[in-house]
Amino acid sequence: MCIPIYQVDAFTDKLFAGNPAAVCPLDKWPDSAVMQNIAAENNLSETAFFVKEADRYHIRWMTPTHEVDLCGHATLASAFVIFHYLEKDLDKIVFHSRSGELIVTREGDLISMNFPANKPAPQTSPGTLLEVFPIAPQEVLFNRTFLLVFRSEAEVRRMKPDIKKLLEVPTFGAIITARGDSVDFVSRFFIPQAGIAEDPVTGYAHTLLIPYWAEKLHKKKLHALQVSQRGGELFCEHLKDRVKISGKAVLYLEGRIVI
Repeated sequence: MCIPIYQVDAFTDKLFAGNPAAVCPLDKWPDSAVMQNIAAENNLSETAFFVKEADRYHIRWMTPTHEVDLCGHATLASAFVIFHYLEKDLDKIVFHSRSGELIVTREGDLISMNFPANKPAPQTSPGTLLEVFPIAPQEVLFNRTFLLVFRSEAEVRRMKPDIKKLLEVPTFGAIITARGDSVDFVSRFFIPQAGIAEDPVTGYAHTLLIPYWAEKLHKKKLHALQVSQRGGELFCEHLKDRVKISGKAVLYLEGRIVI
């Protein structure tokens, strides 16, 4: 069995930046164990698999260790592959996923994803979470994932969390954020619970960040940077119970998996 594979750097317009994702178009679903082994072999934060079903695509995402409900950068990478290599005349894709219907459109060189919003709520921080970060946050919020707000972009960039200690916290991960110096806000996302110490650029994290910063800054449209080592740029819009997350992508690799 041969499976096509593409590796795409998402949320960037240059190679070796943004968040790399593997994308595997399929004619039919193989056993889930096969897909999990492929994701582990790729050893990227996410591998996306999709099958076309009538006029939409069924998409699934896997980290090296398990399947997840939603992954923004691998969805953007999948749409990039479909728009540029599989169905070049398309300008809109409807993905069916474990998180419901996901609509992706092409607008010039931007790929825009319409995702459910996940508004975080103020939360009392567990003591172990405060031990993870060397600086106390100004605010702590939660919606499956902790969102910690700090005073400045510099604090977010310099942060060195205790990743092992974060594994003791009952959470999907921890997002840290602050107002940006040249953009509306910056962030980083730590998710050792999924086998990823720090995710370079994260669509899912922005489903929490956009509702928070839209309310805080009284703006619907927001410009964001995820200031990991690789870095990534996102163009965001708050749409009440949905969010629009846009970015660019570039192809790094095209090949085939032989099983």
